[in-house]
Amino acid sequence: MNNSVTNTARLLWAGLRALLVLTLVTGVIYPLVVTGIAQGLFSDQANGSEIKADGTVVGSSLIGQSYNLPLEKGQETPEPDLKWFQGRPQNGLGTNSVNTRYSLILSGATNRSADNKDLIDWVTAAKAAVVNDNSVNGYTVKPSEVPADAVTSSGSGLDPDISPQYADIQVHRVAEKNGLPVDRVEKLVEDHTEGRTLGFMGEPRVNVLELNTALRELLAKS
Repeated sequence: MNNSVTNTARLLWAGLRALLVLTLVTGVIYPLVVTGIAQGLFSDQANGSEIKADGTVVGSSLIGQSYNLPLEKGQETPEPDLKWFQGRPQNGLGTNSVNTRYSLILSGATNRSADNKDLIDWVTAAKAAVVNDNSVNGYTVKPSEVPADAVTSSGSGLDPDISPQYADIQVHRVAEKNGLPVDRVEKLVEDHTEGRTLGFMGEPRVNVLELNTALRELLAKS
């Protein structure tokens, strides 16, 4: 009887020691090491890839934002604020009532096939809007020049980037709305255009939040 109790006690103590050691290693030491490495080598990514303007965090380079005018009485859908570069459409997103600063917290796609009539009608209307919004005095956008990312949302709806082609057709409109020379706005787009990752992965892209932050800084200096 005594041997049985002793063996049970030893087993319990061995199990407790294993639990304490594993808790210390996997629950304390390992997270501290990983966090230390991340903060030391990848500080920006580890802290959410934050973008700041005038010392204030205005968002993350990983999450797209909308640039709309305030809702007017009776409006259900806000109009885009055309003095800013616009990102990809945000179709399929749920509503967000928790953090009203960013409307792109909930992700989702339209989940509609390419031959779906509703999707076709929406894309057709979106293309017409892009042509209309970005055609200004001395510059006309042709429907054939409108890239796919200007009229379709990404799978998550959170895509922070647009194609250089979509950024380019917005240049004249942004310049006119802000009273800036076209070449200065073109230079902004050029400076914020990233190539393929490692030269072969993905597509060239422009981060809209970073571009608009640079535009804001340019306007402040003008």
